[in-house]
Amino acid sequence: MPLVVPGINSAPGPNQEEWLHKLAGKKITESDSDVTSFAKKDLPEGHRVIKPGDAVTMDFRPERMNVHVDDEGIVQHVSFA
Repeated sequence: MPLVVPGINSAPGPNQEEWLHKLAGKKITESDSDVTSFAKKDLPEGHRVIKPGDAVTMDFRPERMNVHVDDEGIVQHVSFA
């Protein structure tokens, strides 16, 4: 019988969708947020920005927001884990 863990295989929650809407296509920067960028300081506590090829831990933390960016730092995807 397979192990069932609530929330791991479920559909994205509204919080994830909201963040993706705010961040998709924007560059993550150290400065202030504007039309084409989003400031790191405005992301939730405990976030991490993940670039292609970055090593990341595989521990499950549903409150941690993962911001996946491309080589130019443009947000492609957001997940919580």
